[in-house]
Amino acid sequence: MFSFYCFKDEKNQLLITNTWLKLEWNDVNLRWNESDYGGIKDLRIPPYKIWKPDVLMYNSADEGFDGTYQTKVVVSSDGTCLYIPPGIFKSTCKIDITWFPFDDQRCKMKFGSWTYSGWQLDLQLQSEDGGDLSDFIKNGEWDLIGCPGKRNAIYYKCCPEPYVDVTFEIVIRRRTLYYFCNLILPCVLIASMAVLGFTLPPDCGEKLSLGVTVLLSLTVFLDMVTGSMPTTSESVPLIGTYFNCIMFMVASSVVSTVLILNFHHRSADTHEMSPMVKSVFLQWLPWVLRINRPGEKITRKSIMMTNKMKELGMKYPLEYPLEERSSKSLLANVLDIDDDFRAHTLPHTHTTNNTAFIRVPHGGHSVDDSHLVHTCMSSCTRELNLILKEIRMITDKMRKKDEDDEVRSDWKFAAMVVDRLCLIVFTLFTVTATVAVLLSAPHIIVP
Repeated sequence: MFSFYCFKDEKNQLLITNTWLKLEWNDVNLRWNESDYGGIKDLRIPPYKIWKPDVLMYNSADEGFDGTYQTKVVVSSDGTCLYIPPGIFKSTCKIDITWFPFDDQRCKMKFGSWTYSGWQLDLQLQSEDGGDLSDFIKNGEWDLIGCPGKRNAIYYKCCPEPYVDVTFEIVIRRRTLYYFCNLILPCVLIASMAVLGFTLPPDCGEKLSLGVTVLLSLTVFLDMVTGSMPTTSESVPLIGTYFNCIMFMVASSVVSTVLILNFHHRSADTHEMSPMVKSVFLQWLPWVLRINRPGEKITRKSIMMTNKMKELGMKYPLEYPLEERSSKSLLANVLDIDDDFRAHTLPHTHTTNNTAFIRVPHGGHSVDDSHLVHTCMSSCTRELNLILKEIRMITDKMRKKDEDDEVRSDWKFAAMVVDRLCLIVFTLFTVTATVAVLLSAPHIIVP
């Protein structure tokens, strides 16, 4: 018979119970006739004055081994002896942490005679139901499911007689509300903070620090879990697996954030975007993720058309000179005018060593007029060449700045695409890991 309060020392794999044992036997030497002794029906006798069975708990971890208090034995007139010693038993219990904190534990308490065999002392269960749980005091962390008992008769090779023991299996279930509110829920919230870090713009300067802070927070929570678990390599707890998955996700988010910041701050002076990178990060991934640039909608048709134009050479690359991309003169391009300057104004202009010369015909003009015209045209040509040289330098710088801005804009757009991709992937990973852990648990919440 059992009536007890129990709790577990998981770190040391011990079960500590406050239990009442009920031992009952019949001693023919302690019988008497009630009428001969004034109608006395029973007596209370100290246990050391009479014989009592030497029943001990085999798997005891107590320093004194026997944790019972020696109460008196109630002896009836028919020889029946009733011995109910209370005791605080400390027994070994192998902890299975596979489903922690949604776990059930089965701890055994094995009782048997220390010196008598089964032929001399036969132990029997008073009830097939096992222990009596009517006086059980509830524990704040554990819920008692049952306490079935079983009689075992073991034969050893040394001896023909059996050795009998009675083993009670205490089945307890962990109350998970505490762990759900103090470990799992904060872990999910911290993981969501790591995911929301991908919504921050790279220029804010807090993306990387947020990821590192979240990683350190998860490390603290994991240390709290491992501090209460026994040191064993036989299994990994469910919550430990979940924490490791979330830590892997957060660490991967930190690495992804570093990559995103690297993409965001790239420029044409340091990096060149390859055609494969352009195709993946500027066309196909934005189309899949439904990301568009301002004023530009990316569709599958536009991607195929752009690639087809590149194949046919209908679009000049940026590294070609300006003269090859336009038939207009430099001055006409800069001033945004019709290109009649090169064809009409200076019909006989040719350049040598970056110096322009204009041939002026002499027919129909005098020598003085021709010389005057030639001098005037030479002076105008020199001024025009200087102007064109300055304009060329300005346009080259403007064109290079536009090209650099375009390349920088492409890298920033690629960083935004990677940011959005990581947001979706890590969100799905977090949700999937959380749902998988909760669904794989034998039970979710036991208040």
